Amino acid sequence: RDLLLSVALGQVLSLLICGIGLTSKYLSEDFHANTPVFQSFLNYILLFLVYTTTLAVRQGEENLLAILKRRWWKYMILGIIDIEANYLVVKAYQYTTLTSVQLLDCFVIPVVILLSWFFLLVRYKAVHFIGIVVCILGMGCMAGADVLVGRQQGAGENKLIGDLLVLGGATLYGISNVCEEYIVRNLSRVEFLGMIGLFGSFFSGIQLAIMEHKELLKVPWDWQIGLLYVGFSACMFGLYSFMPVVIKKTSATAVNLSLLTADLYSLFCGLFLFHYKFSGLYLLSFFTILVGLVLYSSTSTYVAQDPRVYKQFRNPSGPVVDLPATGQLEPSVTYTSLGQEMEEEPHVRVA
Repeated sequence: RDLLLSVALGQVLSLLICGIGLTSKYLSEDFHANTPVFQSFLNYILLFLVYTTTLAVRQGEENLLAILKRRWWKYMILGIIDIEANYLVVKAYQYTTLTSVQLLDCFVIPVVILLSWFFLLVRYKAVHFIGIVVCILGMGCMAGADVLVGRQQGAGENKLIGDLLVLGGATLYGISNVCEEYIVRNLSRVEFLGMIGLFGSFFSGIQLAIMEHKELLKVPWDWQIGLLYVGFSACMFGLYSFMPVVIKKTSATAVNLSLLTADLYSLFCGLFLFHYKFSGLYLLSFFTILVGLVLYSSTSTYVAQDPRVYKQFRNPSGPVVDLPATGQLEPSVTYTSLGQEMEEEPHVRVA
């Protein structure tokens, strides 16, 4: 049951990304509204209105001002990383092919694994790496199907620039996801979303005023365009609100593996909406990715925490206790479970 729940939660995120992709496609191709920064700005404003406002009315150490006083600059950097990750990947479609974006966007997976290993001290088993390889093979199968049916939209002259933009965006996505996992496990989901809403709306507003104010004037506003913007914002807000829940239940790595199926959901919708050509390789790709997800989620990861080197995002408030100089200090180990929340089990199991 826990295994199926883990896979199902990831597929909900993929469906939300499918909705984001479809509304963006209609806006850019049917109505010529190329406003990726404005679309992200709408999402950050919604996060600000819901979650930042919630922090503002809280009392004590979880109040907005108290959080800003302790770690405002950390959330400012995280907000900028999140904004630019979205911008770089969307911008890459102007220079490179859809297939290249799909393949290179998988670079987020090794980034998340490495950052989780070194900063979250997550330790993987052989079955996890087998599941990851199977998922990536499924993604490669889908890219091969795109080539066979000729679905290579977005090809441009500066393909190298586009590929570098995708790699840059994937790297920033990985950093953002790992930071998100740490914050929602050790601080709170509302704090993360509230701070992202605050700094995201501020900096994306500045970027919007500088880079897209002319594009907004060109948009032929009517009720259809307005409805598409509402649909995009609803899907994006749902993705941001629900992703911390899934990350806390599973992990950032599992979430990014689950998101590999988002392109396939968009493709299946495109078969009816945009008359895409179908290939049996798409079904093979879909089931291959699902098999990889099941393999990865079938075994729990564990976290090895050494109190001498483990650095917390939260600022320490208590006195520093010196560790004994004699004797060998064994690292403590935390085992995570897909079926339990972190609060329902002891945080440290000492050997």
